[in-house]
Amino acid sequence: MHDITDLERRGVPGVFVASDPFVSAAEAQATALGFDAARHFVAHPIQDRTDEEMIALADAAVEELLSKITG
Repeated sequence: MHDITDLERRGVPGVFVASDPFVSAAEAQATALGFDAARHFVAHPIQDRTDEEMIALADAAVEELLSKITG
């Protein structure tokens, strides 16, 4: 969250991406930083996924991510 906040403040658009268990942590960080960065959450867990599963997660998220960056 710190990195995306820093980039956004520099004028570089971005989206914070994390898995579902980190929703409340992201909200707490946004509040603490005073910046509500665009964010997207994917299904958990991540570390046990195959390359094919990760590609499917990315494919499912790409349109929303692009709309948050360009929107």
